[in-house]
Order: sequence, then C-alpha cells, then structure tokens
Amino acid sequence: MKILVQVSIYPLRQAKLSAAIDSALRIFEKYQLIYKKGEMSTLLEGEPEQIFKALKEAFEKASKLGDVSMVVTLSNACPTELDQD
Repeated sequence: MKILVQVSIYPLRQAKLSAAIDSALRIFEKYQLIYKKGEMSTLLEGEPEQIFKALKEAFEKASKLGDVSMVVTLSNACPTELDQD
C-alpha cells in the first residue's frame, strides 16, 4: 500500500533556511521516494515504512541545524504517481 504525504519544513531562527530543506530533499531521494517540490511544501509518495524512516531522518537532520518545525499530512486515499505530471 502506498501513501501520499504533504510535508513542510520550517527552519526557525536559522541564518540559512534552505540548508534544512535541501537536506530533506536529499533524504527523500536516498529513500527513492517519488516527490514533487512546491513553494510551501513537498508531496511524497511511497511505502509507509520508507516514508516514516525518511521523515524521521529528515527531521533529525534539520534539527541538528537549529530549531525547526515540521508539518506532515498523511493520506492513504487514491495515491497516484506524482511523476506523471
């Protein structure tokens, strides 16, 4: 079963905001997740086990850079291949 996820990472009080976001995208690639980057969030598609591992690792990596907030929405309703745009 694949799931869809919308994730937003908000670096707080960090001089360089893109470092936490870029590291998360590299982690999503490492886990071979289908993803589509947006202006305020990223959509992910994949198996739940891989998604949860990737989200945990992304949060831990971002946390090492400073304070961060991560917002995640999960859905098992009608997943589609994000890369078919």
